[in-house]
Amino acid sequence: MKQLPSKLLLATATAAISTPSAYAAESIAEAFQNGETSVSFRLRYEDVEDDSAAEDANALTLKSRLTFKTDEFKSVSALVEVDDVTELDDVEYNDGVNGMGTKTKIVDPEGTEVNQAYLAFTGLSDTTVKVGRQRILLDNQRFVGGVGFRQNEQTYDSLSVKNSSLTDTDVFYAYINDVHGITGSDSKHKTHLLNVKYKGLPFGALTGYYYNFEEDKVDGYDLDTYGVRLSGSQDAGNTKLLYTAEYATQDQNNGSKPDYYLLEGGVKVSGVTAKLGFEVLESDNDKGFNTPLATKHKFQGWADQFLATPTDGIEDLYVSVGTKLAGVKLLAVYHDYEAEDSGADLGSELGFLAAKKFGKNYGLSLKYADYDAGDTKDDKSKLWLTATAKF
Repeated sequence: MKQLPSKLLLATATAAISTPSAYAAESIAEAFQNGETSVSFRLRYEDVEDDSAAEDANALTLKSRLTFKTDEFKSVSALVEVDDVTELDDVEYNDGVNGMGTKTKIVDPEGTEVNQAYLAFTGLSDTTVKVGRQRILLDNQRFVGGVGFRQNEQTYDSLSVKNSSLTDTDVFYAYINDVHGITGSDSKHKTHLLNVKYKGLPFGALTGYYYNFEEDKVDGYDLDTYGVRLSGSQDAGNTKLLYTAEYATQDQNNGSKPDYYLLEGGVKVSGVTAKLGFEVLESDNDKGFNTPLATKHKFQGWADQFLATPTDGIEDLYVSVGTKLAGVKLLAVYHDYEAEDSGADLGSELGFLAAKKFGKNYGLSLKYADYDAGDTKDDKSKLWLTATAKF
């Protein structure tokens, strides 16, 4: 990514004028004049302590985002979004591209890039078609997501179609030919995504999906993933019962066919939400179930110790408890990991989060993860302090 200073984005955003539109534009010029501009900033300090051979590291980075969306003209609108990531101190961490292999990884490289740039067409009934670089977030992002926690988001050069003309049903299809990852790298794809969600059941939403992940740069890389997901809740007096069940199977180009399972149950009562879950990514012929486009930071612990599924698979038994106290969101999560095939101890992790919003525009958060190694890895802890502003 070509590096530009965050001050450039700030100056541009300050000069921009946002004029919300109450009606469709009558010309292209008017569509731009009636467009909406927003700017956001995310300042983050990250500190990583690693008991492996890698040296400890920390980073203080600022993410600046400028977004402009036109009004509609003849059912067509455009959106352009530019992100800049700047390290406010010396870059003394392995950002995934700078070659500092002796340092532990903090995957927030400096640079400026177009995060989104697409045309959207809404001229067909209950349908939105997008062409260009865009954000794609499906279900809980376990298979396709944006990795929004990192300073540089993952987005997709894609043709996508979303249709809701069938009662209580959302149908989404996308063809992806380029993935822009969190390190600023591009990965050529021939990937198809099909996701159909039915929301008319009294006990939850039922989703079926087929994802064909095909990446050009890896010879023969081809993953056919088929799955079904049920997620919902039920009121039981003053208590709300929460539940999710998901199953997927994957045909890999090497002949392996590992499966994926998720069972999660929870309760919400008196402002406290508690969940117990069991997630399994199986191994077959020493090849683990693969989720190449997932927002992996959301799963199997915030210390990011299992971004790639181990060759003998992984079982994750986890429990979480969350609430809000004096306007502060509080969350604690515990994970216990075990190899699915061999039964080896893969360690455990404890994570904490405290976050508070100040009005609509500002936010602060503290996040911590402490991974206790098992048979195959080393201890690792991570701390994040984050401040956000959006206008």
